[in-house]
Amino acid sequence: MSDAPVIVWFRQDLRIVDNPALFHAAETDKPVIPLYIHSPDEEGNWSPGAASSWWLHHSLSQLGNSLSDLGSDLVVRSGDALSVLTDLIEKTGAVGVNWNRRYEPMVIARDKEVKKALKKKGVDVSSFKGSLLFEPHEIETQAGGPYKVFSPFWKRSKEHLSREVPLPAPTALRPFSSDVDTEKIESLELLPTIDWDSGFYEAWDVGENSAMERFGKFIDDAIVDYSKDRNKPGIDGTARLSPHLHFGEISPRQIHHRLLELDEDNLFKRGTGIEAFFREIGWREFAYHLIYHFPETTDTPLYSKFESFPWVKDKNLLERWQKGLTGYPLVDAGMRQLWHTGWMHNRVRMLVASFLVKDLLIHWLEGAKWFWDTLVDADLASNSMGWQWAAGSGADAAPYFRVFNPISQSKKFDSDGDYIRRWIPELAGLSAKQIHEPWLLDEDVLKKASSNDDVYPQPIVEHSEARHRALMAYEKIK
Repeated sequence: MSDAPVIVWFRQDLRIVDNPALFHAAETDKPVIPLYIHSPDEEGNWSPGAASSWWLHHSLSQLGNSLSDLGSDLVVRSGDALSVLTDLIEKTGAVGVNWNRRYEPMVIARDKEVKKALKKKGVDVSSFKGSLLFEPHEIETQAGGPYKVFSPFWKRSKEHLSREVPLPAPTALRPFSSDVDTEKIESLELLPTIDWDSGFYEAWDVGENSAMERFGKFIDDAIVDYSKDRNKPGIDGTARLSPHLHFGEISPRQIHHRLLELDEDNLFKRGTGIEAFFREIGWREFAYHLIYHFPETTDTPLYSKFESFPWVKDKNLLERWQKGLTGYPLVDAGMRQLWHTGWMHNRVRMLVASFLVKDLLIHWLEGAKWFWDTLVDADLASNSMGWQWAAGSGADAAPYFRVFNPISQSKKFDSDGDYIRRWIPELAGLSAKQIHEPWLLDEDVLKKASSNDDVYPQPIVEHSEARHRALMAYEKIK
């Protein structure tokens, strides 16, 4: 038994169950130094946004409590990763560093540099698959290349699914014999400096335990009807696990294993709730497949012809969209839900994205940047894939001629108007028949309908005209 420690570098794997880097470090019987390095500058143009930083603060706190219960406190440092690790290795005599892999372009480059430098110093460096079911390079087309369409990707992926059982949490960790300098989580200044996050506390419980509770509640209450309820923003019909998955408070392997236990026979039967939910896990895998093979798509279109698309620069229209003041109720309800809770229902995400890039012809990167800053589940792979899908410029993209109609979408998926009333108090008094097209009503009717002193605005564009303009723009580059 050696007193030389192993460092476990936590990143987006803030859990103790099914954490390969932590598990294998504990198996060595060496002292374990859990470490989190705050190094946002090393993530390039996509350093964590304000909403996800809020989540990170609270997730680190919960992780610290769990590690303390196991016997080893979380060490928090800020700075470039290689310098922090080198300093800690020199001061503790650490003989190994474990981490779970990430797949964002800047992070891959950073990790390769770190691994090479530490190995030169004689340090044992081990990285593990801890955030995906498949490594992005494991799933290939028959020709040996990456996929650009989800359906064949997911079909091939299912053929390679294993029945791996999630790793247990260590029963205890050997603490390092000496004190290790650490910063306080508060010193990272992850929380907002203005009071705009009060709704986050109402909407979310952060951490590994909360992730498992949320998943269990979804299994018990909603998964059976998920295939038909997941498109209704007015009800709690989705799992809302995306931020927990992004920060690694729960792993895809844990989810897969639980679904196998629940109903293995229907896991791949189309039309069932369990199949529809697991397919969403597949979409997350596909997003990482894309960002790994096409790293440029975080900032540029996958298909180069879209570089000449005639995007419109209009600060006023962009701000009206951001603030939920477009005059289209379902669009605005989604944008206000995002600002208040750091999250938006997926059906509404598709609508607001289509509205920005097609009704307003504003560049998809403006939407991606806004989501990146305001979503607690901001994930570079999923965010990039989603916005390029909406713009028609990426893999498996929506056909250019598909322009979401904000009126018909509203009537179809929020027919009673419950979601709209929740987030738009100006329309709280309207009936289900009135609420989807409030511009058809007299101003005095709108004033009486409002539960505050504001009057809901008129539409900033006329949808049918905007759709025609978008189709003409897409025709030019088709």
